[in-house]
Amino acid sequence: MTTGSLLAADLVIALLAAAAWLGGGAASAVRRRPLALGLAAVALIATLARAITITALARAGWWFAAEKVLIAGPLSLAAMGVAGPRLLRAPADIRAVAVPLLFAGYAATGALLVTVLHGYPASAGAGLLAVAGVVTATVISGRALGARPSRTVSRVALAVAVAALVSGTGLAVAPGAAPAVPHDHAYPTARIADEPNRRFTLTAGTATVDAGGRDVAAWAFNGQVPGPELTATVGDVLEVTLRNRDIGRGVTLHWHGYDVPNDQDGVPGVTQAAVRPGQEFVYRFRADQAGTYWYHTHSASDVGVRMGLYGVLVVRPGPVTGLDVTVPVHTLAGRPLPAPRVERVEAGVPVRLRLINTDSTTHRYALAGTAFRVAAIDGVDLRGPTPLVDTAVLIPAGGRYDLVFDAPATPVALFVDGRAVYSTGPVSTATSAWPVLDPLGYGATAAVPWSRFDKTFTLVLDRGLDLRKLLPRYAHTVNGAADPDIPPQVVRLGDVVLFTIVNRSQIVHPWHLHGHHVLVLARDGEPAAGSPLWLDSFDVRPGEVWKVAFRADNPGVWANHCHNLAHADAGMTLHLMYS
Repeated sequence: MTTGSLLAADLVIALLAAAAWLGGGAASAVRRRPLALGLAAVALIATLARAITITALARAGWWFAAEKVLIAGPLSLAAMGVAGPRLLRAPADIRAVAVPLLFAGYAATGALLVTVLHGYPASAGAGLLAVAGVVTATVISGRALGARPSRTVSRVALAVAVAALVSGTGLAVAPGAAPAVPHDHAYPTARIADEPNRRFTLTAGTATVDAGGRDVAAWAFNGQVPGPELTATVGDVLEVTLRNRDIGRGVTLHWHGYDVPNDQDGVPGVTQAAVRPGQEFVYRFRADQAGTYWYHTHSASDVGVRMGLYGVLVVRPGPVTGLDVTVPVHTLAGRPLPAPRVERVEAGVPVRLRLINTDSTTHRYALAGTAFRVAAIDGVDLRGPTPLVDTAVLIPAGGRYDLVFDAPATPVALFVDGRAVYSTGPVSTATSAWPVLDPLGYGATAAVPWSRFDKTFTLVLDRGLDLRKLLPRYAHTVNGAADPDIPPQVVRLGDVVLFTIVNRSQIVHPWHLHGHHVLVLARDGEPAAGSPLWLDSFDVRPGEVWKVAFRADNPGVWANHCHNLAHADAGMTLHLMYS
């Protein structure tokens, strides 16, 4: 059973226990003895079962079980300690156990709410708030049922409630003492002085575009979705002029996966101001990384990218040989792009398919009709890739895979989530049952370049209630906090940095660090066993723990965020800063 499955099972069992305790209390209050005893028995079994899941989660990592052990555990013990003995005495009037059963239900519910609304890390404030809620609800229920709680109990409830408020709600974690991330400041510049030899102009504006045979409203670069494909050869100096015609929320250009100088990274409020309607901004950088990349707006990025403000950036090491095809997959107004494309290819011609996932969720790609190799991932060539056949690949949000093969005499087709998007002729192969490639075990291994780490950071991804704004929100959190209250990660030039990224939520988080590629070291304690994987986008699935590392060699302030852009917008964004 995976850790993600354990997390889901624990939530279900916790919900069952709370519902059974509360149902038993309600049934006993109306003197439904058999029902009350039956529900109480279910609650006891569920509570004991949860002890098993919590133990298993604690063995998987303290991140997954902290609040369950420190808060849910004591509350569950209190529930059983109060309700259990009363049930064993089997009173003639079952109504006599209504308040103990309801207390147990409130305790189980309080523990569940701590997990759902607070998560990691466990805090004294969250525990006190849960206890205050349990005691207060029990006192109110007792009064409603005619029981008169002692003054001592009432005073305890009041004292615990005051302590919870004084210590803080515990529903958000105050950021530690760390340098603030600059916003709306005098942006640093490191302009390349060399004369550009590749010039492009991109004009952002509203447009109506064809999406799979239907006209839809979009935001577009140069009136098209995707925007123009920008190409260069290693050594070129690119100059891209961005103009904003009428996008009221502003636009920028972020070169996804391309490790440009910081002032060219296109993050509004951090590396530049957003380009407003009627304004322009000129980007200039040297093309020194061959590979498949893409660009997109980083201003209101969740809406902007979804509406169509993205395009392809391809940097080649030299002249093109054979057929070189880019396939940027996107969903525009609920319509999948690109439209199916068919072209004739002579047998023996080398083909390179550059697959780009520009959506915020993972896509499944399957190449039918030929053996192929995964030559590169996220713009970095793999070491010793071997031929694959009848094998699918999963590409995370923002990720890129380059597939290479020699065209056979028979047709081939590329399927994305079961839909053919590219082919050289009709192919009817069913691909849904194909196994999925695990890139951590693909290709030839090589030694890790570092034996020690100068800085280590742990990012625990979760959901929680964020109370630090005027209106509370249910945010995607990192270490219990949401943007802009997540402390930045501070490094020095030359540091070798280790990230441990833990997903204790029930949602996939595709992680993306700007300005750097990270080397995957391990996943769930298993070391990477294939070609060195230098990634800029990777899926951290529920219950997974990734260890990745990089050398801090690109100074500046860099965004570090979930590339499900709705999650980033809802709080899952922090920053890496050079001191």
